[in-house]
Amino acid sequence: MNDSTYNNKSYQPASDLLKDKVILVTGAGDGIGRTAAETYAKFGATLILLGKTTGKLEAVYDKIETSGGATPAIYPMNLEGAAPKDYQDLANVINSEFGRLDGLLNNASILGDLSPIENQNIETWYKVQQINVNATFMLTQACLPLLKAAPSGSLIFTSSGVGRKGRAYWGAYAVSKFATEGLMEILADELETNTNVRSNCINPGATRTAMRAAAYPAEDPSKLKTTDQIMAPYLYLMSDESRSISGQSLDAQ
Repeated sequence: MNDSTYNNKSYQPASDLLKDKVILVTGAGDGIGRTAAETYAKFGATLILLGKTTGKLEAVYDKIETSGGATPAIYPMNLEGAAPKDYQDLANVINSEFGRLDGLLNNASILGDLSPIENQNIETWYKVQQINVNATFMLTQACLPLLKAAPSGSLIFTSSGVGRKGRAYWGAYAVSKFATEGLMEILADELETNTNVRSNCINPGATRTAMRAAAYPAEDPSKLKTTDQIMAPYLYLMSDESRSISGQSLDAQ
């Protein structure tokens, strides 16, 4: 499904765009995940903040509360070591505490090493796939019944340009993002019939984050867009305005 009416530059979301929605964001303690969580809260959603570092999640919690947003929930989890039962436990908590889940932003990722395939560290390769692919799969699988029960469920995956066209030295990270795009497309196809759940990707592009700085240490960050400046597709795809959009990979820039 597609819709050509959406445009990043001209999109003007209503102030109550996400009113009463319950949204889970992974990697919510920093970077794009943090900004997305704070933005979703600003537009009326109740957030479940998932991340590895409790202190970072508490800072986002405080920012949302002091900004007048609905009281969020914090759920610390290390995606590298989490097992299927941990994700099911999370889904059970969401069900008991909120009774629903309207949206899931699978944002947490790690970069790994930028080096030729011949020199990729095996342990790092496993770690990247575990966090970027396996954890995303297990969390999504656990949350699908909740999303299906929502009036209009939205799955968003964070992709990358190197997940569409392979590029030298991007190794494990690029492979993980090819997998992310594939998982999104499979889910979109499976969920198209008899569900109200849509599945899409967003490629953030060159954005001023710690991951970008690690990948391009010589780059001038002041020339990059901030995370706040790329939120339009994150809002659009999480809102009911994108009900007819599924199986798409949008560019934030």
